[in-house]
Amino acid sequence: TECELEPGSLLWIFVMVGNIVRGMGETPIMPLGISYLEDFAKAENSPFYLACLHTATVIGPFLGLLLASFCAELFVDIGSVGADEITIAATDARWVGAWWLGILICALLNLLVAIPFWFLPKSLVKEGETNEPEETSEKTATPLQENDKNETKQTMHYFLADFIPFLKALFHNPVYMLFICITVLQFSAFDGMISFMPKYLEQQFGKSASDAIFLIGVYNLPVLCVGYFSGGLFMKKFKINIYQAASIAFWVSLLEYLLYFAAYWTVCDTSPVAGLTVSYQ
Repeated sequence: TECELEPGSLLWIFVMVGNIVRGMGETPIMPLGISYLEDFAKAENSPFYLACLHTATVIGPFLGLLLASFCAELFVDIGSVGADEITIAATDARWVGAWWLGILICALLNLLVAIPFWFLPKSLVKEGETNEPEETSEKTATPLQENDKNETKQTMHYFLADFIPFLKALFHNPVYMLFICITVLQFSAFDGMISFMPKYLEQQFGKSASDAIFLIGVYNLPVLCVGYFSGGLFMKKFKINIYQAASIAFWVSLLEYLLYFAAYWTVCDTSPVAGLTVSYQ
């Protein structure tokens, strides 16, 4: 009998839309969170707080990889297919883990974590300063409200008139553009490792998807946490200025590049793959 082509499922659209909404909610955390710390923290404590913020951003993926490792050990149709009915192991290429389970768990946790943000005050007293007297705050309350009303009357035309020149000035700032280029290179290397290293471990060392994800999380992310946290403490203790921080970042990045470059001499034998490296016979 001829194979009948069935229409593909459109459920992937829900996953795509969910990721878009998640990205819209998570993107403001870093820029707004950094501005929040800069506005209400002492200058000498700001690097330490920023290091804690970046450390938290690494702890999250670490816990996510551990959760993914656990979910990958479960069959994709968990709950509807009994364990005795599964005839393949987790190391089999046909094995599909319960990838959807981690999305549901993380969505619920994101909803619970977002609740405290509703209770944050509109403004905070800068660290190390005392609260203003009530009389002063009452006097300044009315002008601030009037300013807010005036700002809301601005149209999109005035917004674009101010935004485009400001964006142009940023693009002509060599320090800012250099930082953007460095950030793109760092994230591209990190994302490449996260994307392709698990499959490399599966093919080269015969690891299951669960073991590969677990190894990626255990061997890489805790070290990043230590680096972020120790860097923030170092800058706080010795009161490193911007130029000293840039110099330290350059030499540390150069050392990191040399260590990564040494990996070119680490060569493993290619696993035999029928039809690719060896013949079918």
